[in-house]
Amino acid sequence: MRDRGLGIGGRGIGLAALLAAVVIPVHAASLAEKIDKVLAGTNAFWGIQAVDLESGKMLYQWNAQRFFVPASNTKLFTSSLALERLGPDFTFRTRVLADAAPDAAGTVHGPLRLMGGGDPNLSARAIPYRKGPITGNPLAAIEELADQIAAHGVRRVAGDIVGDDTWYLWEPYAAGWGIDDPENADGPPISALTVNDNTVNLSVAPGAREGDTAGVMLDPPLELFHIENHVVTAAAGASGRIRYSLLPGSTDLHLWGTIPLGSRPQVLGIGMDDPARYAAMALRKALEDRGIVVEGRAAARHELPEDVADLTGRPPVAEPTGVELARRVSAPLIEDLRITDKVSQNLHAELLLRAVGRAKRNLGSFEAGLEELKSFLGEIGIAPEQYNIRDGSGLARLNLVTPAAVVTLLRHMYHSPLREQWIGLLPVGGEDGTLANRFVGTPAAGRVHAKTGSLSHVSALSGYLQRANGRWVVFSILVNNYNGPTADIRGAMDRICNLIVE
Repeated sequence: MRDRGLGIGGRGIGLAALLAAVVIPVHAASLAEKIDKVLAGTNAFWGIQAVDLESGKMLYQWNAQRFFVPASNTKLFTSSLALERLGPDFTFRTRVLADAAPDAAGTVHGPLRLMGGGDPNLSARAIPYRKGPITGNPLAAIEELADQIAAHGVRRVAGDIVGDDTWYLWEPYAAGWGIDDPENADGPPISALTVNDNTVNLSVAPGAREGDTAGVMLDPPLELFHIENHVVTAAAGASGRIRYSLLPGSTDLHLWGTIPLGSRPQVLGIGMDDPARYAAMALRKALEDRGIVVEGRAAARHELPEDVADLTGRPPVAEPTGVELARRVSAPLIEDLRITDKVSQNLHAELLLRAVGRAKRNLGSFEAGLEELKSFLGEIGIAPEQYNIRDGSGLARLNLVTPAAVVTLLRHMYHSPLREQWIGLLPVGGEDGTLANRFVGTPAAGRVHAKTGSLSHVSALSGYLQRANGRWVVFSILVNNYNGPTADIRGAMDRICNLIVE
C-alpha cells in the first residue's frame, strides 16, 4: 500500500519531505542525568556531593545529608586537624634517659628509659614519601640511638631497658574495630613508642619435600611470638592458603594451611602485642651487639586510662627528667601526613589524633584528640549532628559522616593558607598512593586528588578534581551496603569522576 502522505493546508506533502523540512532537537544529557544513569546500574547506597569551588555552584548531589560509614575517608578529618593544629613543621622526639651519667667505668646504674614521643616513623620507610615497597633495616632508628649511647662511653647497664610510652595514654585499640583488626598490619596497637609500624613480617616458605612443615622466619629477627606452626608443604602447582590467629594482647601465634612446593615465600604482617616492650627488646639487642652489657630485662611502662581522672585534658605535665644519652628528632609533620594519606596508613592516623590531644589538651588520649576534633569542626561550620567519629583511621565501623560534611571540610582546606600542602597530601589518580592504578588512561588521570576508603561493603572517594576547562571541583562519594565486587563500585566512582572532569 502506498503512503498517501499528510494533507497540510490542502496540499499533499510526502512523509520524507516533511521530515526533511522539520528540525527535530536532540536532547543532550546533563551531567546529573549521566551520573544518575551510572548509579542506576548498581545495587548500593550512594551519597554524593560535588561543588564548583570558584562559583560555589552545586554540580550534583544525592543523599548528601544522609549518614555513611566513611572508612578511610576519616583520615581527611584527622590529617586536616593535625595540619591545622600542629602545623607542617611540627616534629616528634624520641629520647633515651638515664637516672645519672655513666660512671668512670662506663656503667649506668639503674634503668635506661627509651622515651617514646609519638614518632610514627621509627622504621625503614623512605622519607619524603615515594612509591614502592619499604626496604632497608626496620630497626635502623633504634640502632642509631644505640650508637649515640655507645658514643657516650656506656659499657654496662646495671638495670632494665624500659620502653616508656606514657607520652600517650595506653589505649591500644579503638571502639568499633573488628576483633581481627589487631592481628595484622591494618590495626596494630597504638603506642607513643612505635617501631616498624608496630608490626613484624613473618615469612613462610615451603619445605624441601611435599608433606614437610613449612619454614618460618621473623623480620626483624626478635623472638616476639610463641609460634605454633602447622603449615604443610603441598604438591607443586597446588593451590595453597595460609591462615593465622593471634588474639589481642597475646604472643601465642597459631599458623595453619598449605603452601605449594617450590613457590615463593608468603609474607604476613603481624601486629605486636606491646610495642613499647618490643622497642625495649630491640634497643637491648642493639646495645649488646655493640658490646654493651645489659644486666636487666626489656620492660614496658604505660599510663593506663584508669590512672587518669580526666581523659580529655589535664594541667601541664613536667618533662621527664634524667641524663639524655640519645635523641632522635623526626622529619617535619608534613612528611608523615603525606605518608598517612597517600598509602592510607591506619596506625599513623591514630598517632596523629593522639599527637593533637597531647599538644593541645596535654593528654594523648582518644577523648582528648576527639574533643579537639570537635572544636576544629565546629569552627569550620560542621555541627556535631553531622558526624560520629570514634577513631582517627576509619577502621571503626561506628564512624558516620555525611557527604555534605566531607565537602565542607574539603572546601575549608582548599580556601585555607595551607591549600598547597593539603592537596599535596592526597593520592593522585593514575600516579601514586592508593590511586596509582585507578584512572589510568582516562581524562581524569592526573586530575583527581582524593582520599580513598575501603571496608567490607564500604567504599569511598573524596577530594578534588580539575575539570577540562581548568576549574576545580570538590566532591565526596560515599558508598555503603553493596554486596558485589568492590571493583564494580570503584569503576562506577571513577566513571562519575570522569564525567565531572569532561
